[in-house]
Amino acid sequence: MGKTIDYLRIFYSKPAVGQYIRQLDIHGIDTKFIEQHKPVLAELLDMVLPETAVNAMHKRFEQRFGLKYDEPTVRFRILDTSLTIAGFSDLSLPLSQFKTLQTDVDTVFITENKINGLSFPEVNRALVIFGLGYGVQMPAEVDWLLTRSIYYWGDIDTHGFAILSQLRSHFPQTRSLLMDQNTMLEHRLFWVVEPGEKRFADELKNLTGPEQELFTALCSNSLGTNVRLEQERIQYEYVMGAVFNRGH
Repeated sequence: MGKTIDYLRIFYSKPAVGQYIRQLDIHGIDTKFIEQHKPVLAELLDMVLPETAVNAMHKRFEQRFGLKYDEPTVRFRILDTSLTIAGFSDLSLPLSQFKTLQTDVDTVFITENKINGLSFPEVNRALVIFGLGYGVQMPAEVDWLLTRSIYYWGDIDTHGFAILSQLRSHFPQTRSLLMDQNTMLEHRLFWVVEPGEKRFADELKNLTGPEQELFTALCSNSLGTNVRLEQERIQYEYVMGAVFNRGH
């Protein structure tokens, strides 16, 4: 109990904002102790710290009390060679740094599959974010994305549309890419099965009419039993055509 009191005193008298837990030098307390007792410490800190020292929007210990933590990273490629950063086009940044990124791109593509992000064609004034999956909620904190055109390219399956709907809840301007019935039917030979027990079956509120129709067709098995088209199975020439003819 004495250790806990010492820890609370440090936070109360001199909040450790902007530091990692590993950087906290508290007499008689080591990093392991703090890591192992986060739930109890959080309850006590909530009681003793002033409201201004607690970020009540977050449950995670570090975020709640202003500590640094191992942030999720955003990997992206700049698709316009004239806009590279110090000559680099393929970068991974902590989310907090990505939020402050200064760039002249006006179009942002988001795709689940890593190899599709790596092989995405060059596009003027554009970048591609990839490998997020359901982590698309991370860019929701990036305010500058609100002023960009956004295209989401996911698998044509129940979860692909669920992720699209989730992304559009944050960025209403988001348009889907290669997630339409024509693409699905053109690649019938490449359909695979989405495991029945893992399918997304809830209602989606942020789909367009055609997207909702295709999502419903997948859920009702009107195209076949649990069929799906993974994005990496779409022929590359077809991808190129969709990227350069979007909106036309």
